[in-house]
Order: sequence, then C-alpha cells, then structure tokens
Amino acid sequence: MTLRLHALAFDARDPGRLARFWGGVLGRPVVGDTLPSGSDDDFLIRFTPTTRPKLRPNQMHLDLTSTSLRDQQATVDRALALGGAHHDVGQLPEDEHVVLVDPEGNELCVIEPTNRFLAGCPAIGALSSDGSQAVGYFWSEALGWPLVWDQDEETAIRSVEGGSIISWGGPPFRAKDGRNRLRLELAPTPDTDQATEVARLLALGASYSGESGESVELVDPDGNELVVLGG
Repeated sequence: MTLRLHALAFDARDPGRLARFWGGVLGRPVVGDTLPSGSDDDFLIRFTPTTRPKLRPNQMHLDLTSTSLRDQQATVDRALALGGAHHDVGQLPEDEHVVLVDPEGNELCVIEPTNRFLAGCPAIGALSSDGSQAVGYFWSEALGWPLVWDQDEETAIRSVEGGSIISWGGPPFRAKDGRNRLRLELAPTPDTDQATEVARLLALGASYSGESGESVELVDPDGNELVVLGG
C-alpha cells in the first residue's frame, strides 16, 4: 500500500459547531476543528470553512453502525440533542435505518444492528457515495483496498486491516454541480512520495486540479475532489 486514507474533510459554514456535533455523535474528542482518529477508526475528520450554502444532497454521507436497537436509538437521540434532525429521503415505514442531517444539512444514516454488510465495522461503518463502478475500481487501486462488493454496478472497498467501508451506489447518478462538501485526503506511506503517488493516480484516471501549499488537488474519474498531502 502506497497511499493511506488520512482524513475526511468537511466543508462547513461553522466548523467549530460541526466539529462539536460530530465529536458528540461519534464519542471522539474535539481538537480545534478536528476530530482525531478514534480507537477503531484510522482516519481523522477535519472541518474547513466555506461560505457556500448546501443546496443539494451530498455525494458522500456517513453510515453509522449500531450494536443493538437501544444503541441505535441512543445514537439518534444524541444526534438530535446536538442539533441534528430527521430527514425524509423517501424511506419506507419498514426501513430499519434512520436518516438524519447534521446542523448544516449533511446527510447521515444510523444503521440497524442486524445489517450484515457493516458487520465488524467501527462506528463509521461506511462512507456511502454516489458514484460509478469505474470509480470504485479506481479507489480500490488508489488505496490498495480490495473490493468487498461488486454487483449490479455497485462497488465497495475495505482495507485488509479492517475499518470503514467506502461504497459507491452505481446508476442513476446525480449530476455533479460544484465542489463536494466532503472530500478524502490521502497521505503517502513512508516507502513512497507525493510526486510518485500523484503520477500513479493520474495514470489510474484521476485529473490534476491544482495545488494548495504542499498539497496536490486532483479529481477522481467521476470528478470528485481529493487531496494528496505533501511533507
């Protein structure tokens, strides 16, 4: 593995408020506008300021796991108490997962304890994404994570070391309009370097977007922004 998932970056109109919300929901400490890696989650979450309003569903949302119905309800109650709200996306009465939004309208799901797909996953069971089969293949190669699902153009990957799943739902796709509010930040491992990894991602189908400080910004084959950290 030559790249690791370092962080999930959230654009936020009030980074501190969102950090406190997600820290409270996930039971993680809040350090500035960042949630350090949890004991069973190997990436940090950081909140970056934006003035852009949220106008449409996010390309990616978090699926949170539950160990029991009581645990699921406790997570829902905690999210509501911290400023979240229930959200209607057309779910049916028999659906067992609970759909919420955080204080800035970012979608999240609290998944029922009987869900087998997320069995053995940490609190963040999955980063569930709108995306193509091709982009699932791209990310599998980018991170060196094997496919754990590849059916009907839906894909999912997970590290051989465990942790959260990243999944892509396949068609139909929502049209991408503007910068994603959630983005993945990647860091080279000690046996490689930023330039080598950027070149590898470009060869896999990414496109160059720009640079910010020591970081290189790319987009994946579906046009989703990602960052390769330097240093």
